[in-house]
Amino acid sequence: MACSAGASVAAIMPSNLNPKACVSSQNPVSLRPVSLPSSFAGGPVVSRAPRSLPSASRRRSLVVRASELPLVGNVAPDFEAEAVFDQEFIRVKLSDYFKKKYVILFFYPLDFTFVCPTEITAFSDRHGEFEKLNTEILGVSVDSVFSHLAWVQTDRKSGGLGDLAYPLISDVTKSISKSYGVLIPDQGIALRGLFIIDKEGVIQHSTINNLAIGRSVDETLRTLQALQFVQENPDEVCPAGWKPGEKSMKPDPKLSKEYFAAI
Repeated sequence: MACSAGASVAAIMPSNLNPKACVSSQNPVSLRPVSLPSSFAGGPVVSRAPRSLPSASRRRSLVVRASELPLVGNVAPDFEAEAVFDQEFIRVKLSDYFKKKYVILFFYPLDFTFVCPTEITAFSDRHGEFEKLNTEILGVSVDSVFSHLAWVQTDRKSGGLGDLAYPLISDVTKSISKSYGVLIPDQGIALRGLFIIDKEGVIQHSTINNLAIGRSVDETLRTLQALQFVQENPDEVCPAGWKPGEKSMKPDPKLSKEYFAAI
């Protein structure tokens, strides 16, 4: 397979949060039927076109539509679920973070695979940078907490995760993956979806990668910094590739010329 799953975590959960049990509180999001491979063998998921179509059509990538309305700009679907953190079973409720922290919520396909551990450990190794931005990280897969725990207890050099700095959530019912529009119905696993949720509980950013493509911690961090900047400076917007300390832009036909004149 082209994925791997998350495991327990040694992250520091906010002391004022009380991780409780969980169950998705949102109605499932309807997904458009898609044609999927009969087995997941590590390559990209490709839609199967009829033989009568041109060869170019056969190479179209799978398109997954999250819902009739975009998730970005709407309140994140709440959920409460069992998770592994610091090699213990805990309960995590997303809305417990609202009004307190930003949240990086990312989905990955399966535990004990290949791309997944590279993402999971990369986010864990840089957890401190997100913590400084008042942000918690939550990983989610359809695996059980027992699978998460076993993977966390496996050394990294043996394909395991070792201790993590944030919780790995179990979505065995697949309700969380479905509510965020990342579930591949025929395979019962999630695409590599990542969502940045602000302190008001609103999804401000989302990306969804196919199974074989890992995500960038650097770009996630940069996007989070840009989000926090524009929320703290509502009269400013961030141009392409913006990083802290760089020049921002006024969203005005005249005032924006100051930015363009400087580049």
